[in-house]
Amino acid sequence: MKEHLRPTLLLAYPVVLSQLGHMLVSVCDSVMVGNQPGALGTASLAAISVGVSTTNVLLILGIGLSMGAVPLVAAAAGRRDEPALRRLLVSSVWLCTLAGLVLAGLSELLPRVMPHLGQAPAVVAMAAPWVRVVGWSLLPLMVFQGFREFAEGLGLTRQAMWLSIGANVVNALLCYAFIFGHWGAPKMGLIGSAWATLISRVLMAILMAGYVLRAARLRPYRATAAGWLRPHTAVLRRLVGLGAPIGSQMMFEMGAFAFSALMIGWLGAVPQAAHQIAINVAGVTYMAASGIAAAATIRVGNLRGAGDAAGARQAGFAAYWLAFGFMSSMGLVLVLARHLVPQLYNHDPAVLAQASTLLLIAAGFQVSDGLQVVGLGALRGLEDVKVPSLVALLAYWAVALPLGYFLGFHLHLGAPGVWAALLLGLTIVAGVLLLRFRHETEPGVPLSTGPTTLLPEAELLKA
Repeated sequence: MKEHLRPTLLLAYPVVLSQLGHMLVSVCDSVMVGNQPGALGTASLAAISVGVSTTNVLLILGIGLSMGAVPLVAAAAGRRDEPALRRLLVSSVWLCTLAGLVLAGLSELLPRVMPHLGQAPAVVAMAAPWVRVVGWSLLPLMVFQGFREFAEGLGLTRQAMWLSIGANVVNALLCYAFIFGHWGAPKMGLIGSAWATLISRVLMAILMAGYVLRAARLRPYRATAAGWLRPHTAVLRRLVGLGAPIGSQMMFEMGAFAFSALMIGWLGAVPQAAHQIAINVAGVTYMAASGIAAAATIRVGNLRGAGDAAGARQAGFAAYWLAFGFMSSMGLVLVLARHLVPQLYNHDPAVLAQASTLLLIAAGFQVSDGLQVVGLGALRGLEDVKVPSLVALLAYWAVALPLGYFLGFHLHLGAPGVWAALLLGLTIVAGVLLLRFRHETEPGVPLSTGPTTLLPEAELLKA
């Protein structure tokens, strides 16, 4: 397995930094709006919590849908199938663009739903305009994903990394200008962070598309102009067939955390602000682990496409060990820094005290969170996506959320009770997926869980 650690790590670290780019947008928004003076900062953090919780359900569904391209691209690259790769590029961009339009349209409904979620009226009044602007950033983000997932399926992970870093610098500068009214910009407060997010995501989409459409190394995979006008329906169906279960699984997980945020909002603005701080910090480490998971998808999918069953198994377990080591270290960091990190977000003593308690629980679920996301990534490389989706549905919605409500409201443990239940849900998912990956890659078990080609031979000849 040692021979797989280095290539997995080299693939993972750019994806880690790129994935962190998505999360750091929220971190930047939360830190800056939370540092507004007095009660305004606490109320803004609570509004960000409501806004992020609702829009992230759509965001994660879209990202999951786009990730269906990665194992297909990796497997086609392993077979050196250039025609299939050309069809995948066109179809991935088409699918993501259409999905972005649908998700942006659905986001317009969220402000109408929020008043009925039991949140404080003042918090909803601040969150609704933020959601309207951020919702439209889902379209450029999905265009970015369409090009990005194709490139990452080929193992080209550094380009998205640099683009994400650059976009986050732009987002931070625009947040500083728009929220506080610096450099001649209007002082917009919370809504300023939403406009910063929209502008930075448009920039990411333009630059990622420019790279894929202009890079010399990708010339063999680019379709003609006529090819871009006619996406292949069979490939689109294959992308949806893989991406929809991935998106559903991610939505079940994110939806559970989003609903937990809403439950905590029933307790008041202070617990909700504390939750936003803790989930923001935990989200940073999760995104790092999800980068390792993306590398697992690429490595397992590529080796599977090349017919190397033993290598695919070893690459998956190499990713597991990397995630275990990293997330164990992050758990220790959260324990040691649980009183210091919240002070970057807010200065309300009540918010800081509760956030430090939640970070202690977050430290406890670091390993479970890392292992479950890597398990998902390794299984995606096998094109095994339906069972993980069912596992997530049952663990989060049948176990974690009902238990969280019982602990938080019937036993009066509040936000820590809700978080303790989430810890149990993550641990269940991590254990079940590890067992499934072991079973699916056992010697003698057929490695392919899906077709090794995207189209029947007759259709390939026609194309």
